Parts: sequence; structure tokens; C-alpha cells
Amino acid sequence: MSFITEFQSHLPADLRKKFLSLNTPFAIQEYLDSLTYIGEERDRSPLNVMLDGQSHCLDGGFLAALALWRIGFKPLLIDIVPDPGKDDDHVLALYRIDGRWGALAKSNYVNLGFREPVYRDLRELVMTYFEHYVSIHQEKALRGYTRPMDASRYTRLHWAWDEAGANQLYHKHFYGRKAIPLITGRMAKRLSLVTDRVYAAETLYTNLSESFGNRKS
Repeated sequence: MSFITEFQSHLPADLRKKFLSLNTPFAIQEYLDSLTYIGEERDRSPLNVMLDGQSHCLDGGFLAALALWRIGFKPLLIDIVPDPGKDDDHVLALYRIDGRWGALAKSNYVNLGFREPVYRDLRELVMTYFEHYVSIHQEKALRGYTRPMDASRYTRLHWAWDEAGANQLYHKHFYGRKAIPLITGRMAKRLSLVTDRVYAAETLYTNLSESFGNRKS
């Protein structure tokens, strides 16, 4: 039994039908957007994301990568990282069509999700998040990104349905990878705060009580 077939065997019939209906990157993104965003400490397996109907960027990102894998893409993920202590990091599931990169993501912020596959390289893709990656103090917080991790290399952990295996993958193999800087320290010092008007736009539909610096630990 393949890894994805075994994952599907753990789903109840209605969720199996839903998973099988996710047949394009945009359909996967729409499903991610339908899930409740919860910025909690628990990191679910893709199975428990679907069973519970909620996620944050990490476990939602791995569900997206799994769904991309089912339709023929490699399950590749990167972590885009903020200035330490300013915001959460953010997980992107990557896909590539005709040599150009796109991304899927679960986010509390409307502009930190889907990207069309039009970007020549990963830096160009990641920089599209720069102006939108805004802390609750209206700071532009994005500072770097990691190299892609191929989650298909870790099937021995049964991460798609086993939460202990998922957490081993997330915390031992994915998090903590060295980030490639996007800007220099001098550039960071020159960054302006976003205006009140821009911040209002960036946080449209956002549950600010779940944002870094606001949510209860």
C-alpha cells in the first residue's frame, strides 16, 4: 500500500471524498482557507487537521504538501522566518509548473497564502510575502527562508496519520534549518512601519486574538 493510499484509508468516507476532490493547487488552497485557523501549540498530523477541521500554518502546510503529492507534485516545504521575537514563522508548500514556482499556505492573514506558479526562483517567490508579513506592531518582519525539504523522504515516520511521527518530522527535521537571509542588517534598520491604512488592509478577516503577541500561551 502506498503512503498516500494508507493515509486515505484512515479517513472517514466524507473526508476521503473531500481529499480526492483536491485535484488542483488552487482547490487545495481553497480547502486550507475553509479550515479554522488556531494558533495553538499542538501540531496536528494531516489526518487530524482534516478530522478536526482546524490548523495553523505548520500542520496546514504539511497537509497541503501531501495533497500536492497525490496529484503529482513533490511534497516540498520551506519555512519563511521573521526577525526573532517579532512574529511567527510561516510554512509554504511549494509546487512547480513549467519551471516556475508557486506556493500554498494556511494563514491567519489574507495575503500570506496562495501564489501562482509564475516565479523564476524561490527567492523571487518568497519576496512576494515581504510587504505583507506584518507584525501586530506594524513592522515588516520577514528576514529569511530555508531550503526546500522533501517530505516524501520521511515516510518511515508515518507523518500523514501518526501525530507523534508528524511532530518528529516537524521539529527534528523541518524546524531549525538554517535560513538564507533576504535582507541585510542595514536594510532592516531602514525599514518603515506600515501605515494604519495598510495594516487595516493586511489584517482584513484576521482573527487578531490568534496573532503572535496577542494570543494566550
